[in-house]
Amino acid sequence: MEICDQAEGKGQEDETMKIDNSLRSSQLIDLLRRFLGIQKTRAEAYTKLHRGFSEYMVSGADSVYSQLCAEITVEFNDCSKQVLEMESLFSHPDLCRGDLADLLKAVQEQEKQKLHLTAQIQVLKKAGHPSERLVSHENCCFRGPNEHECVHIHQINEADGVKDAEADAKYDNALKEAIKGVQDAVTIINEHLEEVRYEIEALETEQFEELIEKSESVQIS
Repeated sequence: MEICDQAEGKGQEDETMKIDNSLRSSQLIDLLRRFLGIQKTRAEAYTKLHRGFSEYMVSGADSVYSQLCAEITVEFNDCSKQVLEMESLFSHPDLCRGDLADLLKAVQEQEKQKLHLTAQIQVLKKAGHPSERLVSHENCCFRGPNEHECVHIHQINEADGVKDAEADAKYDNALKEAIKGVQDAVTIINEHLEEVRYEIEALETEQFEELIEKSESVQIS
């Protein structure tokens, strides 16, 4: 009788453990899917930012572009806050998945780099090549409404073309490096997101196998 009681107790303990594992897997899947949703929100925000910047380069409407940047900043901050909360949940003893917390942290670092370089690219494009930037005429002598003596003519005529070429080359290199940096960040982010999708698939497979096992156990009993 005692042996039967022990066997029954062990069976209940195993069943409880299976339920806990299933619940834990469901929570992990839910968090990972939420994370993918956040990444989709980030992608949509970048689309709006790029479109808005393109429109700004044509229209020159500073106020509209500044408002867009403010809105995008709020969106990115909200996304980062949510991901930080998820990192904390993954590290909690209830889930005990520090590896997933580290994965999200790695994505966060690349997103930060991507945003920084995107802003740098836009600043460079707004400024344009040094040799093509407009000259200010604030210090020129105006003789009439439509006439002025430009103090820059002498400077422009005698300017060292080599300096302009060097400045333009430096500008081109900075822009090229920033663009490559964004591309590298995007590649790494996509690789990490593929890991997230693989983890979701593995957890769902595990859940399915547990469901089959439970179904077979019920049929036997």
